[in-house]
Amino acid sequence: PDSNMSDMEEARARMIAKRFGGNAAGAATGGGGAPRRKKKTVHKSANSDDKKLNATLKKMGVSPIPGIEEVNLFQDDGNIVHFTNPKVQASLQSNTYVVSGNCETKAFQDLLPGILSQMGPESMEALRAMMSSMGADPAAAAAAGGADDDDDIPDLVENFEDTANK
Repeated sequence: PDSNMSDMEEARARMIAKRFGGNAAGAATGGGGAPRRKKKTVHKSANSDDKKLNATLKKMGVSPIPGIEEVNLFQDDGNIVHFTNPKVQASLQSNTYVVSGNCETKAFQDLLPGILSQMGPESMEALRAMMSSMGADPAAAAAAGGADDDDDIPDLVENFEDTANK
């Protein structure tokens, strides 16, 4: 019986060596005689994330809002996240707005002349505080801004109707 067990162990060792390459360090992991991979590895791409996001947004029932030229998100630190020509989607039932596109984080002062109409009361208070810290009176600055608009328009020197009739 002992010789029969040793023959079986030798046969088992030969079978393992034949199947796994007989490497003393362990199984072979590649090379000429290695079996072909059965499954291709799939690498995740950024497009799959976009597809998942779009599928989730579709489940929420968002609908696109056309004709929005810019979106400004005011941050507490005084910076503004500025989107130019964004894709805006909204779901009124879930009170959710999605703004996507290229954005820039800009300082409050960089967007100042055109952004005054978009500011809420808390932003106006922040603007007053900033102007007072710079040493300017907000009421005087607003009055001066309205009076200086005529300086950019040149005076009419010649009669343009005579030139047009020639």
